[in-house]
Amino acid sequence: MATIRSFSAYRPRKDIVDRVAALPYDVYNRKEAEEEVRREPMSFLKVDRAETSFGPEVDTYAPCVYDKAGELLTKMIDDGIYLSEQKPVYYIYELIMDGRHQTGLVACAAIDDYINGIIKKHENTREDKELDRIKHVEACNAQTGPIFLAYRSVDKVNRIINRIKNTEKLYGFTAPDGITHNVWVIDGDEDIAAIGEAFDNINEIYIADGHHRSASAVKAGLRKRAANPGYTGEEEFNYFLSVLFPHDQLMIMPYNRVVKDLNGYSSSEYLSLLSEKFDITKSNMPVSPEKKGEIGMYIEGSWYRMNVKDGIVPSDVVGCLDVSVLQDNVLSPIHGITNPRTDTRIQFVGGIRGLEALEQMVDGGMKVAFSMYPTSITELFDIADNGKLMPPKSTWFEPKLRSGIFIHRI
Repeated sequence: MATIRSFSAYRPRKDIVDRVAALPYDVYNRKEAEEEVRREPMSFLKVDRAETSFGPEVDTYAPCVYDKAGELLTKMIDDGIYLSEQKPVYYIYELIMDGRHQTGLVACAAIDDYINGIIKKHENTREDKELDRIKHVEACNAQTGPIFLAYRSVDKVNRIINRIKNTEKLYGFTAPDGITHNVWVIDGDEDIAAIGEAFDNINEIYIADGHHRSASAVKAGLRKRAANPGYTGEEEFNYFLSVLFPHDQLMIMPYNRVVKDLNGYSSSEYLSLLSEKFDITKSNMPVSPEKKGEIGMYIEGSWYRMNVKDGIVPSDVVGCLDVSVLQDNVLSPIHGITNPRTDTRIQFVGGIRGLEALEQMVDGGMKVAFSMYPTSITELFDIADNGKLMPPKSTWFEPKLRSGIFIHRI
């Protein structure tokens, strides 16, 4: 059974929440982060990426950067930018992109559920990225960016959320990127108890996005436990900030691939090698795959539609993913890209950027691009349930949760 509990958040004043809310720290490089903080000095990005307070001579991971993050968060609280909720509550967080609504529950998940496998992952994490966020959590004494979790839809929870959404909003604003963000508070004792009881009957929760942040939150909590051997389990450091979405609310976009070279093959040789595993037809339009087993390819100014031949796709839950089919039949054997996580010849392009981005990259010097059919939420669940891991960059979730709207002090 999953333990999901309410919490007393620190949250921005209503009149400035739109200025404070920021995209996740890891969607920016350092230069982009600096530009965004200059554009909006109140952006929470200045806390999530505190190196923006320093010149380029200061390393992104220098101790003073983490100290600065803690100072900036404390100052925002002291200056009244943040208010403290008077009692533990849940929040409803709705995001609207291109007319599509996605509604989740803001709550705290238990680090023990992560440790014992109730909260399931589908990606590996890197120790250096984990350490960065552990230091950030410890310097701020808070979790600032929610983990994007998914669960199989529960009618009891849906009914409560739908009823509360008919009441007055706590927040409502549209960000510069056009995404609308709405927030309501669930503060009724009966509703709070009912939601907790509903999750008592859920045995699987899935990390959709935020594997590094969740691993970091858990390890930071374990370090707090070690420093407080008399802990009871009720302390806030035993829980981490999350937004939980029912599976039928989520949209996964494709994660496309662009490769720098053809590994010494001519384009005619390359197409001949591909034809051993795929039926290939030239297209007079950009190819956005319409079904599983179909891949678009852009090379030398032309688009092609590739359909995998019968008998090529294995039956296991990881091998049958389209990203695995491309990796196992094209990227590894033809390009020699055996580790796409570290090979510098491959780049990954989120589906939100569209097919035009693929064309621009190839026309600008890369050699070939592949447009993918998106991985489904069912495939994600199946892989996590089987204790398997997806290939890197298999899923791209949109819209992105904002940081800085909810702060969980630990």
